[in-house]
Amino acid sequence: MKATVSGKIMMIAGEASGDTHGANLMAALKKKRPGLVFFGIGGDRMISEGLEPVYHIRQMAFLGFFEVIRHFPFIRKVFKTMHRILDERLPDLVILIDYPGFNLKFAEQARKKGFRIIYYISPQIWAWGRGRIKKIRENVDCILVIFPFEEILYRKAGVPAVFVGHPLKDSFDPGVSRRDFLNHYGVGPETRILGLFPGSRNQEVERLLPVMVQAFERLRSEMPDLEAMVGQANTLPDSLYSDMLGGHDRIIRLRDQTHALMKYCDVALVASGTATLETAMAGTPMVVLYKMAPLSFFIGRLLVRIPDIGLVNIVAGRRIVPELVQGDASPDRIFHAVKPFLTDEAYNRRTRKELLRVNQKLGGRGASGRAAARILDFLDEGKFLNSRKEKCTGRTSRRSSSCS
Repeated sequence: MKATVSGKIMMIAGEASGDTHGANLMAALKKKRPGLVFFGIGGDRMISEGLEPVYHIRQMAFLGFFEVIRHFPFIRKVFKTMHRILDERLPDLVILIDYPGFNLKFAEQARKKGFRIIYYISPQIWAWGRGRIKKIRENVDCILVIFPFEEILYRKAGVPAVFVGHPLKDSFDPGVSRRDFLNHYGVGPETRILGLFPGSRNQEVERLLPVMVQAFERLRSEMPDLEAMVGQANTLPDSLYSDMLGGHDRIIRLRDQTHALMKYCDVALVASGTATLETAMAGTPMVVLYKMAPLSFFIGRLLVRIPDIGLVNIVAGRRIVPELVQGDASPDRIFHAVKPFLTDEAYNRRTRKELLRVNQKLGGRGASGRAAARILDFLDEGKFLNSRKEKCTGRTSRRSSSCS
């Protein structure tokens, strides 16, 4: 009979999407094992599920190489603090969620101390940083991946990996009908809506929202029935949006109804990242935008090995929606990329069919539950019952059959 462990779990997420996935995972774990204790780095959603926060994700959201360098003293402080807490609280398991720049380094040091590590939401080594796979193989007991092609890639490299499906399937929910959504904001049923999703980091919003607004103004000059709505990130203050939208009182701002806006807008402008997959789940045509500091982008392009930058196109295996990157993310080019979705019905319909195929590739609902089941199997195999002895001797038993 397997031993059961209640357990203490350290979790580290560094971004808004990681906070969402971490919160869903925590809810699934607590449902199966109410006695678990969670502490680490997360956001409001993880905290609401019971995480004892050491740091909040809003303190960790840096975009680009040089932004990270500028904040390096703070990052080093966080790193040291988390390792001190690791030694003090001796968690039975460390769960790392995405955020590879910090988490892979943390995993390396935690492994040296004998702690067990599960990585949830894979670093995008298929895009860049393939050299990281050796570190993952050496320092992670199991990786729970959210794209089917990732399981194949990792297993070929000797890393125990399990495809659990995409957790966005669990959390995507418009919450209201289209009629109620439009009525709430005083928008008529015949009005066409341009959804603006400029990202979850300060730098993203500052770089993308102004060009999104300028593109909207040009589109509206030709299509007077077009309205714009901005999906504000929960992790960012209202003042950030107010400063940039002060002269645009016709643009509706909303918070906590991002999925409804994705579902009910006619076309979306979306910052590259997880939001492109959420918009694909909604079946809404989109234009993917990406801007970062010029030197950071130049270095990044030297490292990236794939032609597309938007996750929706990567999962599709080809470009099914337009991508506008850096200087191409200009009001004029955005205008020309968006307009066909509003004027060419056949083009719009073809794109929606392609987005449906992407949605199907992401698997069914229940990813968080499947991930939680793997994690609890890992705990229940008794790997941690002698953890303190292992930490003292430095001996570790490397792999779990639940992740093989």
